[in-house]
Amino acid sequence: MILLGTKVIQFSQNACRSSSPKLRSLMSAPDFSSLFTVLTGRAPFPWQEALYKRFVTDTIAERFPACCDLPTGLGKTSVVAVWLIALALYPDRVPRRLVYVVNRRTVVDQTTDEVARLRANLEALPELGVIRERLARLCAIAVEGSPLAISTLRGQFADNQEWSADPCRPAVITGTVDMIGSRLLFSGYGIGYKIRPQHAGFLGQDVLLVHDESHLEPAFQALLDAVRVEQRRDFPEQRRLKVMQLSATTQNAGGGPGESATGGPVFRLTPADEEHPEVVRRLTSVKMLHLHENADGKKLAEELVALALRHKESQQTVVIFVQSLDLVHKTVEGLKRQQPKQVIALTGTMRGLERDRLAARDPIFRRFLPTPPPTGDAADAGSETSGTVYLVCTSAGEVGVNISADHLVCDLSTYESMAQRLGRVNRFGLRSDTRVDVVYPSVFDAASELDHRRQLTLGLLRQLNGDASPRALGLLPPELRSQAFRPPPRIPEVSDILFDAWSLTTIRGELPGRPPVEPWLHGISNETPQTHVAWREEVEVITPDLTAFYPPEDLLETYPLKPHELLQDSSDRILGELGSLVQRRPSLAEKPVWLVDSQGTVEVITFGSIVDREATPAARQARIKSKTLLLPPQAGGLDPQTGMLDSKSDWADDVADLWGTDGPGGTQLSQRRKRVWDPEHADHPPKDMRTIRVIDLQPTPQDSETESDDTDEGSEERQPPPRRWYWYETPRSAAGQATASARKAVLLQTHTDDVTRNMRSIAAKLAFPEPMQRALILAAQWHDLGKARPHWQRSIGNFGTLVLGKSASRAMDMSMLDDYRHEFGSLLDVRRNAEFCALQDDLKDVVLHLIATHHGRGRPHFPSPEIFDPEVNSTEATAAAQEVPLRFARLHRRYGRWGLAWLESLLRAADQNASARPSQFVEDNV
Repeated sequence: MILLGTKVIQFSQNACRSSSPKLRSLMSAPDFSSLFTVLTGRAPFPWQEALYKRFVTDTIAERFPACCDLPTGLGKTSVVAVWLIALALYPDRVPRRLVYVVNRRTVVDQTTDEVARLRANLEALPELGVIRERLARLCAIAVEGSPLAISTLRGQFADNQEWSADPCRPAVITGTVDMIGSRLLFSGYGIGYKIRPQHAGFLGQDVLLVHDESHLEPAFQALLDAVRVEQRRDFPEQRRLKVMQLSATTQNAGGGPGESATGGPVFRLTPADEEHPEVVRRLTSVKMLHLHENADGKKLAEELVALALRHKESQQTVVIFVQSLDLVHKTVEGLKRQQPKQVIALTGTMRGLERDRLAARDPIFRRFLPTPPPTGDAADAGSETSGTVYLVCTSAGEVGVNISADHLVCDLSTYESMAQRLGRVNRFGLRSDTRVDVVYPSVFDAASELDHRRQLTLGLLRQLNGDASPRALGLLPPELRSQAFRPPPRIPEVSDILFDAWSLTTIRGELPGRPPVEPWLHGISNETPQTHVAWREEVEVITPDLTAFYPPEDLLETYPLKPHELLQDSSDRILGELGSLVQRRPSLAEKPVWLVDSQGTVEVITFGSIVDREATPAARQARIKSKTLLLPPQAGGLDPQTGMLDSKSDWADDVADLWGTDGPGGTQLSQRRKRVWDPEHADHPPKDMRTIRVIDLQPTPQDSETESDDTDEGSEERQPPPRRWYWYETPRSAAGQATASARKAVLLQTHTDDVTRNMRSIAAKLAFPEPMQRALILAAQWHDLGKARPHWQRSIGNFGTLVLGKSASRAMDMSMLDDYRHEFGSLLDVRRNAEFCALQDDLKDVVLHLIATHHGRGRPHFPSPEIFDPEVNSTEATAAAQEVPLRFARLHRRYGRWGLAWLESLLRAADQNASARPSQFVEDNV
C-alpha cells in the first residue's frame, strides 16, 4: 500500500516589504491574538484563543472538538478566521480546506460575505503579509489574487471552481446540507456525473467540515459520523475528513455530561469568557418576554399583526416569525394595510434569484443587517427605508441568518426553533428596550407529538420569568430543553454497500440498490415532501423529434441548473398551483415539462399528466417529490415581485444566463454563460467565451435542404424562424461539465506539458512518497495520448498536420467520433510503453485508473458503445475494457472511496487548470 506523506513546510519571515513597527512585531513572532485582531477588526474572545490552541496542539486526537456549544451572537463563523491563521502557521496540522455547512440558503450567502471580508482584509492589510505568504506557499499552481479560495454552491461565488482548481490551495467552501451532503455522497445535485467524483474527493479528504446548527440536521450529522468511520481504513490521519459541530442549541442526545452525541468532549465558553465585558453584554442582552394566549387559531395572523403594529411609531425594526407560508401571506397582507411600503417577506419558497436580490439590494432588509454588506458602496449604504420596518419570515430566517432586529413577534414553535428566533433580536446587546411577544394556542392537540413538544416549550418559556437572554436560556435544564425539541426524523442506516453504490458514478440513471441520497441527508419524517421548480426555454424548443439529437440529460449537463434558477416548495402546494394554472389555461395541459431526478435523468411529460385528477393525491405527490420540474417560461406561474410560485401569474422567465459575478448591490459584473439564437458571427463567440453547444432545429440534411412552400410576394420581407441556438461559456467558469478550454487552439504536446508541470507541483506540495509522485506525473504525461488519433482530431475541426490538444472556439462534433473516447485510446497506448511496463503493479493500477477516470468514465467501467478504438482490434479493446472495473475495485479497497476520488481528482485539477490557462497557443508557434 502506498501512503500519502505529510511535510512540515518552513517559510521565510520576509513576507512583506512594509517596515511598520507593528508589522515587524507580527513578522518576528506571529501570534494568534495580534493576527486575529488585524484579520477580523477586533480582538479575539477567550474561547476563540482556546479553540486556536486546540487546532494546533501536538495531540492529533484533541485538535478538532466533536462539538462546540456556543451561544448565539458570539461569532461562531469566526471559526473560519481561527482555522485560517492555524493553517498559515501550522500547515502540517490543519486541513487545507474548510467546508462550512449551514441549514438555510440565506445563511450560505451571509457566511460567504463574512469570509469575503476576511479575504479582503488579507489582501489589503500589510500587517497580514506573513499570512499571505505562508498561504501562497501552500498553493501548487500560481494564482491571480488571493491565495485563499472562496466558493459557495450558490450566489456570487457559486461553482467558481476556485476550491477545486488546485487541491493544495487553502479554500473555504460554504453550502447547505443538500449542496454539500449530496456531493459528499457522489450524487451532487445539479452537477453531471463526470465531475461528481471530484467534488466528493475534495469535500471528503483534507477537509475540516464545520456543521453549523447541527442539532437541526441529526440525519446529516449521523451520516458524517458514518463517513468518518468508513475513512478509518483510508489514507493517513492527516487526510481524513475532520468534522466539528457548531450549535447554540445543543440537544446533547446520546452523550454523557459534557459530551456530544458522538461521545466526544463538548467545547464550551471558558471561565475567562464569563468575565469578558463584551461576552457578558451579549449573553445578558435585554429581551423582555411577553406571552399571549390565542383562543381562535383563525385569528392568529390578526393578533400577530396587532402586536407588530404596536411598534408602528417607533422607527425601529420588527421581525415576525411564523410556522406556515399561509400565515406569512396573511401577516404580510395585514401589515401592508397599515404600512404598505414597510414590509417584506423572507421564505424558503422564493426563487434563488429573487432571494439573492432581496438580501443584496432590498432597502428594508438592509435595516436588519448589523453591518452593510461587503459588496455595497456608499450610495447603496444610504438606500435604507426609514420608519418602522417589518420582516416576516418562516424558518428560512431563523437559523444563522445574520440579522438583528429591535423587536420580535412570533407564534409558538418547538424549543430549538424558539431559541433560534430569539437569536435574531438584539443579538449584540445594544438595546435596553427590546420586546419579544410570543402568541401560543389555548388548546394543544393531545394526539400530536409536535404539539406536545410545543407545550413543553411553553413551559420552559414561562420558567424564564420574562428574561429571554442567552444566559437565561442557558440556565434552563438541558434535559428539559432536549425533550422540547422537534421530534427527530427516523434516520436510515447507511452501509458500506450504499457507499459503494453511490460511488459508481459512471452508471447514469437508476441502479438497483442505489437509492436517492435525500433520506440520509435529512432523515425520514412526516414533513411534507419537497419539489423544485425552474423555467427553461429548451423545454419547449426541444421537441420530441429533437430529443434523439439532443437528449435532455446531456443539455442539462452542458448547461446545468444553478441555485438562482430554482424555487423549492412542498410537493402538494406545487401540485395545487400548477393544477389551478392548468384549470385557468386549459391549453397548458399538453405543454411539455421535464421531470428531473437526483441523478439527472429526465422524463419528458406534460402539465396534464402532472395534475392528473384521476390519480390519487398520494400518487401525484410520489411522482414529483424530491425532483425538479422544469417548465417552459411561456407557461407562466411565477410572481415577479416575490419570486414565488403563483397560479394567477402568466409570467415567468428563463434566468439561466444570469449566472455570473456580482458587483455592488447585487448587480452583475460579468456573465459566465449565455445562449444566443442565430448570432450574426457564428464563428466568433462573445468576448472571453467559447462555444459549448450548437442546437440546430433542422439537424438532418433532409430537413436543412427543405425550402418553405410559402412563395407569396410578401415572403421576402418575413424574418425566417430561428434555426441555430448557440450556447457559450467563459472557459474558466466550468459552468457545465465539459472540460474548461482555451479560446484558441493549443498543441497536444503543449497541453500535455502544462498538465505534467501542474501535476509535478501538486505531487510535491502534497509531499507524496517518490514512487507515488512518479505515478502521478506519468499519468499526466500519458492521459491524452488518445487525442492524437485522426478520428479525434477531425471531431474538433482539425484537418491539418498539427496535432492539437484543444480546439479553438468551436464546439466538438460528437457525431464524428463514433463513440470513440480519447482516454480509452490512451489506456491502450500506455500498455505498450516500456516505461509503463517497468512500473510496479500497484503503480500501474494508479496510472491506468487516473487516465481512465479523468473525464468521468472508469467508475467502474466504460459503457459498451465506447469500448472502441479505430486503430485497435476489438479483441484487444474488449480485454482492456474488462480490466477497468477490476482495477477500480482493487483501488477502492486500497485507498477507500473518498481517498480514491481525491487521488483521481488531482489529475482532473491539473488538466482543468492547463486547459483554462495554456502556456502557449498555436498562433504563438506560427
